[in-house]
Amino acid sequence: MGRVSQAQAQENRRRVVDTASRLFREQGTQVSVADLMKAAGLTHGAFYKQFASKEALVDEATVHAFAELARRHTAGLAQYEGRRDAAQEALFDAYLSVEHRDAPADGCPVAALASDIAREGGGREARRVYTEGVADFADFLATDDQDGIVRLCTLFGALVLSRATSGSPLSEEILTAARTALTEAG
Repeated sequence: MGRVSQAQAQENRRRVVDTASRLFREQGTQVSVADLMKAAGLTHGAFYKQFASKEALVDEATVHAFAELARRHTAGLAQYEGRRDAAQEALFDAYLSVEHRDAPADGCPVAALASDIAREGGGREARRVYTEGVADFADFLATDDQDGIVRLCTLFGALVLSRATSGSPLSEEILTAARTALTEAG
């Protein structure tokens, strides 16, 4: 089998990072390298040509997930012509939806990666990126009257609890209660 071109190698790396970002949000960072590479459509051996370690991939996939989150916030502001209140309200509706609850792979890295990041060593890039991402998200949610950290904790807590209680009426009740609390307080 011949060598892949530099362009193909870059595309393969991008595909692995994107796949890892989704799988880590869906299943946690304990996903095996073999399963991850299979999901990316590449061989297990190709992993070590691209990454020094799985930890390095966790770091890069975390950066990728938070970059996606930042792009969504920017797009939301642009869609609502810079009206932060309207962008935030739309975010609340999407974040606290059954669709978001049921699709963690495409969802918020704050909620999906919290437990895994908490277990990681404090000096890791993933922890630094996660911390900055949480701070940026809280800043996006802040208003003159509402603390962004409190709003983020409400979003995060509601999503995590609704995922843990999915399949019961309580799950949707949690989403509805949090959405009501956030929109009435704003």
